[in-house]
Amino acid sequence: MGRTLYQKIVGSHTAFHVDENHVGLYVDLHIMNEYTSPQAFAGLAEKDLPVRCPEKQMGVVDHVIPTHPVARGERLILVDAAAQQAANFTRNCHKHGIHLFDITDPEQGIEHVVAPEIGLIRPGMVVLCGDSHTTTYGALGALGFGIGTSEVEHVLATQTLVYRVARDMRIRVEGELPPGTTSKDLVLTIIAKIGAQGARGYAVEYCGPAIEALSAEARMTLCNMTVEAGARGALIAPDDVTVAYVAERIRDLSAAQIAEAAYQWRQLKSDDDAQFDVAFDFDARDVTPFVTWGTSPDQAIAIDARIPALPDDAVERDNIVKALDYMGLSAGQRLDGLAIDHVFIGSCTNARIEDLRAVAAVVRGRKVASSVRAMVVPGSGLVRAQAEREGIAQALIDAGFEWRQPGCSMCLAMNDDVLAPGQRCASTTNRNFEGRQGRGARTHLMSPTMAAAAALAGCIVDVRKEA
Repeated sequence: MGRTLYQKIVGSHTAFHVDENHVGLYVDLHIMNEYTSPQAFAGLAEKDLPVRCPEKQMGVVDHVIPTHPVARGERLILVDAAAQQAANFTRNCHKHGIHLFDITDPEQGIEHVVAPEIGLIRPGMVVLCGDSHTTTYGALGALGFGIGTSEVEHVLATQTLVYRVARDMRIRVEGELPPGTTSKDLVLTIIAKIGAQGARGYAVEYCGPAIEALSAEARMTLCNMTVEAGARGALIAPDDVTVAYVAERIRDLSAAQIAEAAYQWRQLKSDDDAQFDVAFDFDARDVTPFVTWGTSPDQAIAIDARIPALPDDAVERDNIVKALDYMGLSAGQRLDGLAIDHVFIGSCTNARIEDLRAVAAVVRGRKVASSVRAMVVPGSGLVRAQAEREGIAQALIDAGFEWRQPGCSMCLAMNDDVLAPGQRCASTTNRNFEGRQGRGARTHLMSPTMAAAAALAGCIVDVRKEA
């Protein structure tokens, strides 16, 4: 019987077998941030253990850092607890010889934006990080997934992880995305269809003409949010798009070495007779701009639809009523025309240069509504610099957006970019949980172009009608 891409990557990285369901997985690259690593380093110190492979670790300060629009060299973390967290992280990285993208580093940014753009993510790798959106790297044919703090410690000490092997799911997407829609709309559509637990316990492989037509960055958005369906990984087989993206960014290999590697990368795919445990089929031609209405990413509808009626099932009904009460909405209501207070464009889901180009195309020559505070936080220092070179930053500033320094920012309320209770935000992030962007704050997930259109209109609108 043939093997899936997921099975091939796990098989090539199995250092030892634990039992029928668990293996010791070798880790090619381990990425850390200041938020999920302190206890792991403390555990190493208590056991007097070194970091096994410092050269296979990478550190980025991204969660707690403010994104104020000041000069890079003037960036400071003013909250004492956050500053101490970042300082401890810096000290630990330096102590163990781990490369760190610190707060003033020109390449600092969100970990899941920085790693691919500097050529560290390559097809066939296993990449771990103490952050659930490590699934992003499946866009480049690498198996990435998030781990807990105790597992971070284990990886630092051994460069391996005791890993429960997942089941295989295939999601095939036929057709072509219609104008005005993006991979963000596609993944919101998929999550809404299969549910927030629909891929729980599975590694998802995406395939089909619609996936092949996506850029590498659009694929990152897709794989990034697949974890919101409970997936333990997301993968797309490497192709010419993958090879071109990775080869352009690699810094440590010669052209001949890259050409040899590219040949191997193209062989990484599921066998024709590989068996998947579950399979779903979608048609991209059915995708429309999607917006979340509730407090879970699967609670989403097309912009021209209405919030669903309350179900008969008592438990499901209570959950939906709770979400609607929190969001200040009601069943049967339309989202088109719903007033917003804030627009946030950023996060590891949608803060790459391709996203910012799309936003600039919508807002260039127009103005943000006077009732809205709108901010754009680029995913990294390199993205920020490129956007400034291309005139994107100036177009955003002229339109009335705040142009800020890189970081996780308002994706989660761990820094000073926080919404006030009751504020409603059109957001390009990946989660709309209660309190995610601030206590009592209300988040509507959508694509960058939809968020841009909302900023101009002062309410949620269909970008296809605003272009």
